[in-house]
Amino acid sequence: MKKSIFMLSGLILMILTAAKSPGSGSKTKSEAGITFFEGSWNEALELAKKENKIIFLDISASWCGPCKKLKASTFPNIEVGKYYNTNFINVAVDGEKGEGINLARKYKIKGYPSLIYVDGKEQLIAQTAGYRNPKQLIELGKKVINR
Repeated sequence: MKKSIFMLSGLILMILTAAKSPGSGSKTKSEAGITFFEGSWNEALELAKKENKIIFLDISASWCGPCKKLKASTFPNIEVGKYYNTNFINVAVDGEKGEGINLARKYKIKGYPSLIYVDGKEQLIAQTAGYRNPKQLIELGKKVINR
């Protein structure tokens, strides 16, 4: 009897542990969308040169409504993530903090969110501002790539 209770307890524990662990094939919204580079701006430039990719730079502000909408609905989109993660080095900064202040000055930011595309030598390829839905952001990325 004790052996049966012990085995049943072990089985229940295994089932509960398996239920709490994340699914092997599932992705959360943040994992499915754009993956932003977490190093410095200079490191992003070096990576862009090394991989021969364009940098997609999102300059936003913490108080900006359209910025929040972009981060909540466009950047986590699976298709946006696939396209941007394949074709760009993605960088996001706050234009009012840290390295973002200098980047906002450099690219003469007049509004948020500012979406900027530069090469590894910091040469401006394209720049726009404002919210874009997933389809619009992919189309913008395609125009930049096919320029």
